[in-house]
Amino acid sequence: MERIERHSSHEGWQEVWQHQSASLGCLMKLAVYLPPQAAQERLPVVYWLSGLTCTEQNFITKAGAQRYAAEHGLILVAPDTSPRGEGVADDAAYDLGQGAGFYLNATQAPWAAHYRMYDYIVEELPALIEANFPATAQRSICGHSMGGHGALMIALRNPGRYRSVSAFSPIVAPASVPWGQKAFAAYLGEDHEAWLAYDSTALIAHATEHLPTLIDQGEGDEFLQPQLQPQRLVEAAQAVAYPMQLRMHPGYDHSYYFIASFIGEHLAYHAQALGR
Repeated sequence: MERIERHSSHEGWQEVWQHQSASLGCLMKLAVYLPPQAAQERLPVVYWLSGLTCTEQNFITKAGAQRYAAEHGLILVAPDTSPRGEGVADDAAYDLGQGAGFYLNATQAPWAAHYRMYDYIVEELPALIEANFPATAQRSICGHSMGGHGALMIALRNPGRYRSVSAFSPIVAPASVPWGQKAFAAYLGEDHEAWLAYDSTALIAHATEHLPTLIDQGEGDEFLQPQLQPQRLVEAAQAVAYPMQLRMHPGYDHSYYFIASFIGEHLAYHAQALGR
């Protein structure tokens, strides 16, 4: 690993690192915030998954999360959203290819060679963090939009791995909305059963762990009805008595202004679950 950025922030350090990823077969960047407590003790980790078109930079420069991570003693890890580089397949559209990894393992050419973000987030990244930073094996996960999809889906597929999960404006039923259908068809092919393995609304019916879930959604979000449809997940959760809280916020849109307004509450939620 090579550190390529380091900035003092709220008595801790906001860093950006790069490393050669075995899962993705390319050089990857990730952001790590180390709160001041990390100088004296090992701390739990909150993983943040970003949305379409984002890199590791969006969250660390726009969300204002460092203040709350320092308050609670949480390490924050924000990876990139897809594999990158000249040899990595891409598409001219913003919602496919680089910047649009959808946190799955692609099975179709040309994507399968590099697009294994599910393995990267679930296995490679935590191993890397816990080996190279003062991090415990206690983890929580959250994200926004495509990253909200990733956080919810990964938590549902990995019982016991995370202490808590939350999301802002998540894509909850990707197999049923245009963003997800386009990406899933490209990355996974036309087998819709394969799609449902990465669809939170489908997964929740068979969940073996009922992990309390917090979702915040802006009512002024232009993607609310065509792409997000959080009520689908709430109804699926209610059918199996899965603990889920959906908070609708009048006036808020899909932007980081929304995330910055409530990220403190999300990190307090994760801190409580992580014993901080």
